[in-house]
Amino acid sequence: MTKESTTHLVKMINQIAANCPFQGDPAAVTEATTNHIHKFWAHSMKEDIVAYLESGGEGLSPAAVEAIRALDADLRPTR
Repeated sequence: MTKESTTHLVKMINQIAANCPFQGDPAAVTEATTNHIHKFWAHSMKEDIVAYLESGGEGLSPAAVEAIRALDADLRPTR
């Protein structure tokens, strides 16, 4: 994973979480963001963002962190 691709993934997931229509309901933001990632991101992108969080996750918003944790829990059985 290159620094550029990581920066792009961080920017995208932060934007997805920030633009979620369920602001004010953290659980709904997590669910909507996670669902969006499941639908529209390639498996390799999902694995990369999970690995990035595991390595510290600098620059990720709190909502993005929660969505990645939920994503990771969903991905674990297939890892």
